[in-house]
Amino acid sequence: MDMFIVRGGERLSGSVSVSGAKNSALPLMAAAMACEGETTLYSIPDLVDVKTQSQVLGSLGMDVNRDPDGALRLKTVDETSCIADYELVRRMRASVCVLGPLLAKRRMACVSLPGGCNIGDRPIDLHLKGLSALGAQIRVDRGYVIARADRLRGANIFLGGAFGSTVTGTCNVMVAAALAKGTTTIESSACEPEVVDVGNFLNAAGAKIDGLGTPFLTIEGVEQLNGVKHEVIPDRIEAATLMIAAAITGGDVCLKEVRPDHITAVIEKLREIGVTVQLAFPDQPAKKQSVTVRVTQPLRSVDCIALPYPGIPTDVQAQLMSLLACVPGISIVTDKVFPDRFMHASELARMGVNIRRESASAILNGVSRLSGACVMASDLRASAALVLAGLAAEGETVIRRIYHLDRGYERLEEKLISLGAHVERVRDEPQNMPDSLKLTDGESRPSYSELLDALTGPHWNQSVSQQNTESVTASQDPADED
Repeated sequence: MDMFIVRGGERLSGSVSVSGAKNSALPLMAAAMACEGETTLYSIPDLVDVKTQSQVLGSLGMDVNRDPDGALRLKTVDETSCIADYELVRRMRASVCVLGPLLAKRRMACVSLPGGCNIGDRPIDLHLKGLSALGAQIRVDRGYVIARADRLRGANIFLGGAFGSTVTGTCNVMVAAALAKGTTTIESSACEPEVVDVGNFLNAAGAKIDGLGTPFLTIEGVEQLNGVKHEVIPDRIEAATLMIAAAITGGDVCLKEVRPDHITAVIEKLREIGVTVQLAFPDQPAKKQSVTVRVTQPLRSVDCIALPYPGIPTDVQAQLMSLLACVPGISIVTDKVFPDRFMHASELARMGVNIRRESASAILNGVSRLSGACVMASDLRASAALVLAGLAAEGETVIRRIYHLDRGYERLEEKLISLGAHVERVRDEPQNMPDSLKLTDGESRPSYSELLDALTGPHWNQSVSQQNTESVTASQDPADED
């Protein structure tokens, strides 16, 4: 297992390109199973999750190959298998996206209940509700969803949930409905750009889907979908993460291959904080273009709320919290999509931030400078947030369990290094722990003399005021995610 050693204090500058969207690539790969012939997907990021999805599809009779230019070619060569096994599906939630294509194309499916990041309750009941409405007979037995349908038929479906619509659920039902007999209407469908991307792919393959990007979809079923060539949209979450990296270091960074219209809420929130964000073509936000992010003034504390699209994405909540942790003053971060998605808060507290949880919110008293520490990632986006915090911290920060990060960011450390960051990937072994975070016995804790210095030094009064007893304390070791 690897870990990152981040040495903070470097101002990021330069230019970097944004990779293709992971949250679009995975359902697109699954949707290719519903097509006849070969499908070619461009700008597919080289990620652990993409490799896992390739293995899932391979177990279901698909031939998946990556060309030297990075394009992914997918073709079904054997339709006999309908079982997506636990050992593969448990590694990531998006594997459940094979359920709809299997039902539509092969009339039956046996798919393990999915795994994924430990960010709160994410049942797949809406997936099953939508597919059941299309005529599938579904039961859950021994951890598997077992579904069967002689022929799916169009229906009127409502996909709203307690915390909004479902992205992967909309993709699953949309693929199935594209091959169903008759007309399907989906109310409260997800509006995220990744859903629109999958819908555009299906339309290019021969589907008839209207209303993409709105909560109301109308789908006319067709007899067959055909393989096509399709380019994945840029990853809006990676773009937002890199924008925040520039802001948290007071940098000046140009991001290439960005769709500004996909991250409007993030751009506006950064501007509210005091970050300068300039588009190459401000009158064409839907055009893929360059975006420059720089800091020229002191930043301001703000409140922000993570909401379904077009609001601030829940996948950017942790990164924004890291930025606001470095802005003196009170900020409140609320997540109305996954109200329990705050496991990173206790790790940020280890770096010197006063954070208090209240229901679906975290109240931060930001500091002018974080202090390096040994921290542990709990999920994919929390990993990125801790890396960002390390970039802004004084001294060295160790981020452990970065296998989470490798699931969703394509060579993030290389991109940050190209901008001037000091990030080193090493094996998570005692001898690789920085001396600044070691005791004489090799453990990764501050030394006794350093602790004594902190308790009696000139910064004592400031430390007490910033880290009172209401702060979030270091969490217990979170359960491993797969």
